Amino acid sequence: MYKNKSSTGFNNICGQKIKELRLQLPEKTSQRKFADMLQIHGLDVDKNAIQRIESGQRFVTDIELKAIASVLNVSCDTLLNSNFS
Repeated sequence: MYKNKSSTGFNNICGQKIKELRLQLPEKTSQRKFADMLQIHGLDVDKNAIQRIESGQRFVTDIELKAIASVLNVSCDTLLNSNFS
């Protein structure tokens, strides 16, 4: 049977990596600022969505993953290849 959660119980496997990379951006980038950056790239998310993604409470679509990877200047594989599968 297919399961919708990772082995850790999260709804995504990329949230913690997204948080790690967001915090490594050159300027101090808050969740709100990161949401603004994503909106400039055409992804309509707010600070609460970022918080839920990073904490693993929210699913991430392929469209969102692609935009997030672009803003973070990494590949989608980088976001998906984490220690939380």
